Amino acid sequence: MKILSKCMFSFVFLLLAATVMVGCQKKEAPLGKAELDKPAPKFSLVDTEGNRVELEAMKGKVVFVNFWATWCPPCREEMPSMLRLSKKMAGKPFAMVTILMNDDPANAKTFYKGIGGSLPTLLDPDQSVANAYGITGVPETYIVDKQGVLRRKFIGGWPWDSPEAEKLINQYL
Repeated sequence: MKILSKCMFSFVFLLLAATVMVGCQKKEAPLGKAELDKPAPKFSLVDTEGNRVELEAMKGKVVFVNFWATWCPPCREEMPSMLRLSKKMAGKPFAMVTILMNDDPANAKTFYKGIGGSLPTLLDPDQSVANAYGITGVPETYIVDKQGVLRRKFIGGWPWDSPEAEKLINQYL
């Protein structure tokens, strides 16, 4: 019985480790329902302050759309770099929005206080936007060009304030 318990524990541990590793991979990924080089799925969501935010209203800007949650370690890790990227892009035709997934908006406000800044945080309670984009987990980030065309998708946390990330964004400005 002890051997069975140890085997079961090892199996569960390996399964959990594999699941965490898949969520933490840093890779550019193929799209699910949304398609690269096609118009990005439109959305109209309410932010944590009750304001309506529409993707269509951001045409003319490169839009950085990030799906995240406060309970997600890679999300928490990449968020400060997203804040720094947003500041670097100030004054350029660039917009950054985050979409909180399966989380309480109060947690996002608390999290932002802890890191000394915040980003527009949209709520997708029925996950219709997540489904339209075909997300598989969090974090996932999408880059939409100034014409509203979906250009890139990334799975996992990224150092968004790195020179490579800035170069990636600038190619669409």
